[in-house]
Amino acid sequence: MTSFATVRDPAKDHLLTPHNAAVVIIDYQPVQVSSIASRSKRELVANITALARIAKLYGVPVVLSTVNVATGLNKPTIHQITEVLTEVKPIDRTAINAWEDEDFVRAVKATGRKKLIMAALWTEVCLVHPALDALRDGFEVYPVVDCVGGTSLEAHEAGLRRLEQAGGKPISWVQLICELQRDWNRKATVPTFAEILFAVEGN
Repeated sequence: MTSFATVRDPAKDHLLTPHNAAVVIIDYQPVQVSSIASRSKRELVANITALARIAKLYGVPVVLSTVNVATGLNKPTIHQITEVLTEVKPIDRTAINAWEDEDFVRAVKATGRKKLIMAALWTEVCLVHPALDALRDGFEVYPVVDCVGGTSLEAHEAGLRRLEQAGGKPISWVQLICELQRDWNRKATVPTFAEILFAVEGN
């Protein structure tokens, strides 16, 4: 029961670590949430909130984006996310594909991370489009499958299949939190780890 004395380099690890990954959250706004048909809206909100809390717990950089807030056509990010990510300023845009917005791409690249943990609404559009572009530009993309949703179950599943075929690496938020925690000897994060895990799992 002895962990290796030398911890492998968290910046170069092939697995996700707080030092080699960034979290990208796109378009969790009221209209988009209300239109989801591939999973329950309550579960979706609980899961994406867990993802936001995971990023905050482990100090993973976050890029948060909205669409059409400044134009007055859409409302801001749901409060469950912004109440967690209080220091993250959303990047608003008009482009459906976030990767076609210069400020967004600049923010992603500014994290210095090549592994992108991505969640967006809808799966088949606002996740797939920027994820495919990120893959093309040399990033690794990890769509968080239980934090996203589509306008139908078929659309959601087709979007995820398209990403897998292009080289995306699907994960769940529980898989992510365990991958970032990695060792129970990292005691500082254990209490909140358990709080996040069991708060959502209990719903």
